[in-house]
Parts: sequence; structure tokens; C-alpha cells
Amino acid sequence: MPAAGGRIPALGEPDPLFVMHIPVRIVLVETSHPGNVGASARAMKTMGLDDLTLVSPKEFPSAEATARASGADDLLATARVVDSLDEAIADCGFVVGASARLRSLPWPVVDPRAAAETIWAETERTQVSVVLGPEQSGLTNEDMARCQQLVHIPGNPHYSSLNIAMAVQILSYELRMAHPDGIPSVLDDASAREEPLANAGELEGFHRHLETVLSDAGFLNLDHPRQLKLRLRRIFHRARLDRNEINILRGMLVALSGKGARPPAKPQPKSTKEG
Repeated sequence: MPAAGGRIPALGEPDPLFVMHIPVRIVLVETSHPGNVGASARAMKTMGLDDLTLVSPKEFPSAEATARASGADDLLATARVVDSLDEAIADCGFVVGASARLRSLPWPVVDPRAAAETIWAETERTQVSVVLGPEQSGLTNEDMARCQQLVHIPGNPHYSSLNIAMAVQILSYELRMAHPDGIPSVLDDASAREEPLANAGELEGFHRHLETVLSDAGFLNLDHPRQLKLRLRRIFHRARLDRNEINILRGMLVALSGKGARPPAKPQPKSTKEG
């Protein structure tokens, strides 16, 4: 997928879509372990979030937080430290509270994927915060009463212990994946390849070569191939082979067959240019 403006990034240059900024504030309430603050900052930065607010942390700043941040110490340096949740979310029009346990509150509770979609919609018109509570007890009922929506990360009901930084990572990941512009897959993105994809003629030449070698080896009966030839083609079509990969595979076939020459590829029509 091309970068913003239609330009394909140079090799090694990050695609702007991957270096996205997610305008969502993460609020950690009364964290007891400074390492969790650093790990949360790391989780945020890897997904494109950079707005961290701490409500009455037990210990901050902290060398352990910096160490656990693993290079995300810039988020720690800009983190706001406030005395109350009210202060942390004072400018927010939409607040999502993360709850480890499903409580008996008449509040809408959604999973992280659904929450991410709603959050992105809300960012168009207001500041959004995601609030996570103390490691041991989670958010209080009073804290959750300040939220417009609750998010619950489903897991093993017999062992629902999830570290706060892990929760931040999951929520941040879902926010990234729900980006309105979508996230291209590097594995499926042809523009990320260094070599051009093989064209139809090159693929056909490879398949004919493969069929010849398999027939000579007694594996394939060209007179009665049934579905085998089609299945073999499907395998290689899924791989989206590039030209270099085709050359490697055909070289392997030559070596396996003990022959020095390849079966000729199907001739390709020459392109004509006007003018």
C-alpha cells in the first residue's frame, strides 16, 4: 500500500500509516508498582499512543519505570501526574473504564474490539481517555461511575489475573487495528516486496516445468492428472511468488531433474507502444 500522497516509501523508510498517532489518553489510577508504569509506556509507544496520565502513583518518577519503559522514557518524561481521576479526565468528553471484573453496575460493557471502534468515532469530536485502575483492586465503583462505557478483556474465567501493562497493550493494539484508514499487512502488501511479482507467463512456465519434472519422477500422470495439477497451482498461487522466487524454484527443479536446460516458457506477446 503506498504511503500518504501515493508515494511508495523507499526501502527501509517507515510507511506513515504505520507511524500513526492515536489521539487517546491512557490514565493509570494509583499504580503501586513503578515497573508497571514503564511497561505501560512501552506498550503505548509500540502502538502509537503518547498521552499518559498518572493519578496518585505510589512511586514516580522511578528508575525502575524508566528501565521497564525500554526506550519509551519520552512518554514518562511528558506524563502528567495528578491527584484525582476528576483532574485527569476534566477535558474529556468520552471516558472508557477498564474493568477486570464484571460488576453489578448498569453501565454498558463491551470487549476491547468494540470499544476501539467506538473510541475512534468519539475522537472525531472530543478528547477520549481510557482509565485503568490499581493493580490489586481495579477501578472502584465511584471511578467507573465517571465513565461513559466500560471495557472488559475476556479471558479464562478461572484465572482472570491480567497485569495492568498487559491490559494497556491489548487495548492499545485494538485501537491501532481499528484505525479508520485500516492497517496494511506487510505480508500481503505487494509494495513491500523488493522483487516484482511474477507475471502470468513466468508462473505458467514454472508450472509446466514442475509438471514435467513430477511426471518424469512418476509422481504425476499427465494423461490423467485429475485434480492434482489444480491443487499444485493453488498452493503456489497462494504464495504470490515474485520473479526471484520463481528463478529459485526452477533452479531447484533443474537440479532435481539432473537436466541442464529448462522447458521453454510459454511465449509472451510483445507489448506495443504508440508514438
